[in-house]
Amino acid sequence: MQQYFEVRWHGRGGQGAKTAALLFGEAAMETGKYIQAFPEYGPERTGAPVKAYNRLSDGPIRIHTQVINPDVVVVLDASLLESINVTEGLKDNGALIVNTQEKAAAIKEKLRVTNAKVAVVDATKIAVEILKKNVPNTVMLGAMVKITGVLEWDSALASIKEKLEVKFRGRTEIIEGNVEAIKRAYDEVEVA
Repeated sequence: MQQYFEVRWHGRGGQGAKTAALLFGEAAMETGKYIQAFPEYGPERTGAPVKAYNRLSDGPIRIHTQVINPDVVVVLDASLLESINVTEGLKDNGALIVNTQEKAAAIKEKLRVTNAKVAVVDATKIAVEILKKNVPNTVMLGAMVKITGVLEWDSALASIKEKLEVKFRGRTEIIEGNVEAIKRAYDEVEVA
């Protein structure tokens, strides 16, 4: 049976979960992996809970379903920890990465995570300080790359920067700000 590396992103509408999944998927694709990156939402408005997913493989991916048992769960908004079971289906030895000011050990205890590592980074603070707005999605990519080790850091960062250059053509301050924020999250992520 084919092995997949699967990610489930939790966020709120407008926080960029879909964009983060796409950027992560495109960076993985450049390493020769087969990828899927897709959102799950209906008529939700800004602020409503949303999910996005990644599926990576060394061979063609023939399934087209939600990610039920992720290797990694990324939470862009810690307020979701109170209303959604973000650890549902998380594989043993997986990782939960949360945007929060709390310590990793506190989140691990609060959510009763015993079978996976928990990582935290204050992506909101980093985004507000560097990007001047609360959009933690690209910031979380830095933590994601470091914690998972599924992508090589320099090539992942170069790929993400390249995609940002296309999306924000000519807006150097946004591109460079995102790259700086990603690097800072990579350096500041804490694991328990």
